[in-house]
Amino acid sequence: MCVTPTANHSNHHHHHQHVPSQSSPAGAASRLRRKFSWLTSSSSRASSSDASVDRVITSRDARKMKAKLIRTKSSAQRALGGLRFISKTTNTDVNELWKTVEARFACLAKDDGLLAREDFAECIGMADSKEFALGVFDALARRRQQKLGKITKAELHDFWLQISDQSFDARLQIFFDMADSNEDGRITRDEIQELLVLSAAANRLSKLKEQAEEYASLIMEELDPENLGYIELWQLETLLLQREAYMNYSRPLSIASGGWSQNLNSLKPKSVVHRLTHFVKWGLVENWQRTWILLLWFLTMACLFTWKFKQYRSKAAFHVMGYCLTTAKGAAETLKLNMALILLPVCRNMLTFLRSTRARLFIPFDDNINFHKIIAFAIAVGIGLHAGNHMICDFPRLVNASPDKFALIASDFHNKKPTYKELIVGVEGMTGISMLILMAFAFTLASRYFRKNVLKLPSPFNRLTGFNAFWFSHHLFGLVYILLLVHGSFLFLVHNWTQKTTWMYISVPILIYAAERSLRTGRSEHYSPKIMKVSILPGDVFSIIMSKPSGFRYRSGQYIFLQCPSISPFEWHPFSLTSSPGDDYLSVHIRTVGDWTQELKQVLTNDTGSSCTIGRAKFRKLGEVDSKGLPKLLLDGPYGAPAQDYRNYDVLLLVGLGIGATPFISILRDLLHNNRAVEDQTDSNTETSMSGDSLTSIASSSIASSNEKKKPRRTKSANFYWVTREPGSFEWFKGVMNEVAEIDHKGQIEMHNYLTSVYEEGDARSTLITMVQALTHAKHGVDILSGTRVRTHFARPNWREVFGKVASKHPNTTIGVFYCGMPVLAKELRKLSYEMSQKTSTRFEFHKEYF
Repeated sequence: MCVTPTANHSNHHHHHQHVPSQSSPAGAASRLRRKFSWLTSSSSRASSSDASVDRVITSRDARKMKAKLIRTKSSAQRALGGLRFISKTTNTDVNELWKTVEARFACLAKDDGLLAREDFAECIGMADSKEFALGVFDALARRRQQKLGKITKAELHDFWLQISDQSFDARLQIFFDMADSNEDGRITRDEIQELLVLSAAANRLSKLKEQAEEYASLIMEELDPENLGYIELWQLETLLLQREAYMNYSRPLSIASGGWSQNLNSLKPKSVVHRLTHFVKWGLVENWQRTWILLLWFLTMACLFTWKFKQYRSKAAFHVMGYCLTTAKGAAETLKLNMALILLPVCRNMLTFLRSTRARLFIPFDDNINFHKIIAFAIAVGIGLHAGNHMICDFPRLVNASPDKFALIASDFHNKKPTYKELIVGVEGMTGISMLILMAFAFTLASRYFRKNVLKLPSPFNRLTGFNAFWFSHHLFGLVYILLLVHGSFLFLVHNWTQKTTWMYISVPILIYAAERSLRTGRSEHYSPKIMKVSILPGDVFSIIMSKPSGFRYRSGQYIFLQCPSISPFEWHPFSLTSSPGDDYLSVHIRTVGDWTQELKQVLTNDTGSSCTIGRAKFRKLGEVDSKGLPKLLLDGPYGAPAQDYRNYDVLLLVGLGIGATPFISILRDLLHNNRAVEDQTDSNTETSMSGDSLTSIASSSIASSNEKKKPRRTKSANFYWVTREPGSFEWFKGVMNEVAEIDHKGQIEMHNYLTSVYEEGDARSTLITMVQALTHAKHGVDILSGTRVRTHFARPNWREVFGKVASKHPNTTIGVFYCGMPVLAKELRKLSYEMSQKTSTRFEFHKEYF
C-alpha cells in the first residue's frame, strides 16, 4: 500500500463527498428552508421562464417583513458581541486604545504628517491581518467618496471612531460596505467571494481560500432564493442573528447540552474560615500520597544522618577533625540511601506492574519523574556536604594535626601522617573526585536549559544541548556506580567489611534496574513489529500503523518506546498509542520536532523511484508488506501513564494540545468499542429472552447482573477538548471523530475542537467564516474546517466556563481531568480543578501526562 499523503488531495467538491448524511443540494436546501421558514418565501424558487419580476420583488419584500418581526430585542442583544473590529482580548477602553493608535501614528507617519494606506493595519493593531485591514480602510474611504492613499491624523481618528463604534448596526454597515465595492447597496456573489478570501487570508485558512467560490454560492443560494443575483443589508443581518439556530439544527456533538441543572453551590459565597478549612482539607486529600512519601523519605534521611553523626562524634577521629568529619559522614550515609532510591522511579516495568495493584492507592506513581528529580537534588546537596567538608575542612585539619592528636588515629593510617596530596591521589580521593566530575557533567546536561535546547551554544559545543546529550550523559552513571562501590570499599577510618555498608544499600536497586534493562532489551527483540502503513499528515506529523506483536497487551492511555537501529542503536523515544486495545494493530502519531523524528520520517517516506515505494518497502494491502530492505523498528512497552486510570472515573474531561491529543484518542476508541460491545450484548440478550422461557430468562438476567458487579466501573461520559493551531491537524484523527458521530447515539462522548489560528467568534475577521460554517453545518452536518460532524470553535476555550458547565451537568461527581500538552496550561487547569472543587459539589482530580 502506498504512503497516504492527506494534506493536499481534495478539490472544491471533495469536501462533501465522503459525508454519508449528505443528500442532493436541491433536496437539502428545500428541507432547510422548510425548517427555517423565516428565511424563505412561501412559494418555491422563482423560475426564470414563468415568474414575473414584480412577483419576485414582492416575495423578497415579504421575507424582509418577516425578518423585521424576528429581529427581537433579545436576538439583537446576543449579536452585540459580534462583528468586533477591535479584538476582545485587548483593553476595551476606546480612549485608552486611541492613545496607543495615536502613538503608532507618530511613529509611522511620513514627513508630511500623513499615514500611508499600507501602514493603516499596523497603526490600528491589525498588523497580522493587513489585507483585511486594507479592506476596512477602503470601505471607510468610499464613505468619504474618495480614493485615499494617505490620511491625516484627523481622518484616522474619524476612521477609528467608526470601527470602535459600540453600535452593532454601525459595525454591520462597515462590514457590508467592505463587500459592497461599487456602493450600490447590494452585494453580489463575486463580492462575497472577495470578502471570503480576505477573511480566509486573515485567519490563515488556505483551504477555505481555495473554496471561496463554492461557499459564496452557498450564501447566495440561502439568502437569494429569488435568484436576483444580489443580497441586501437586512439579509446579511438576518443570517448573523440566526447563526445559532443553524448550528443547533445539526447534531450538537460539540455544543453544550441545554437544560443542565445548575450546581447551585457554585453560586454561594463562602466565608474566609470555610475557604481556609476547605483549602487544608483539599491539600490533605489531593496531596496526602506525596506528603507521606516525602515525609517518610525526609525522616529516613534525618535518622541516618543523625545515627552516623553520633557514631563518629564518639570516635577518636572526632578529636582530630571535629564536626567536619561527623557532617561529612552523616551526608555520606544519606548519599548511599539516595543513590539506591534514585534508580527505582525509572524502573518503568516495575511501576507499570505496581499501577495495576492496590499500591496505586497510596503511592503517587504519576510523580515518579518528579521524585527522581527531587532525589537528584538531595544527592547534589549531599555531595556538597560530603566532598566539601572532606576537602576544605577535615583533610587540612588531619594534615596539620599535632603529633599527640594524630597518635589517636595513627593506626588507621599505618602510623604515618599523610600529606594532602596523598589523601587526594589515593583510591578514596581519586574515586570520589571522578564521581564528582561525572555527576556534575550529567546533572548539568540534565538541566532544563541544556535538555530542552533553551541554551544556544556555538558549534561544536551545541552538541552538549538537546535530548541526545542528556540521554548519553545519563549513562555515565553506570561508571559512577562502579566507582561508588570501589569508593565505599576503601575507607580511611573503617576496616571491618561488615561496617562498609555502601554495597548493602545499592546492590538490590542495581539488580532491579539491571533486570529492568535486560527485560527491555529482550522484549524489544521479541516485539519487532512489521510496518503496515505510513501516512504523511499535515502539520509535520506522520502516523505509523504496525502489526500487533503476539502476546502484546496494553490499556488505553499507555505509551511505548520505539527504536530505529538504522538511525541509532541506542536511542529510544516514547509515543502514546492511538489505537485501542480492541484493535488488531498498533498505531502511533509522531510529530517531527527533533533530529530523530525527522530522520525516522525520512527513512520511512524516502521515495526510491516508484510512487508506491516507501522506506524501501512496497506497501500493498493493509498487512501485506514486502519488508525486504525495510528499516527495522524495535518496540518496548507498554508503560503506564496517568490516562490509563480513566476507568476509575464516571466522567472524564480530556484536554489535549496539538499532538497531545494522542493518548486520549486511544481512550475515545476504547469507549466506542465498549459501546459497540454493550449494544451487541444487549441485542443478544433481548433475542435470548424472547426465544427462551421465563425461568431461563430470569436466571440468565440474574447471572448477567452478578457478572456486571464483578466488572470494573465503566466511564459513563467523556468530554474531549482538542486545541490546535493548524486546521490541517484535524486530518490526524478525522476517522475517530466521524466514528463518534456515527456510533455514539447516546451522546456519551462530547467532542470540542478549538482552532487557535482563527480569531475568536464575534471578531469581524472571522464573522463570514462562522456564517459559512453555520450554513454548511446545517445543510450537510459537516464542519468546514475539520471535515467532520464535530463543530470547530475559534480561538482558545474559556476554561473557567468549561469547568463550570461540566460541574453543572455532573453535580456530586468525581471527574477525572487528564491533560497532555504544554506545562503553562497545566498550571491553569490544576488551579481550576482546585477552585471548582472548592466552589461546587463536583470534585475534579487533575492528572498530567509525563514522559
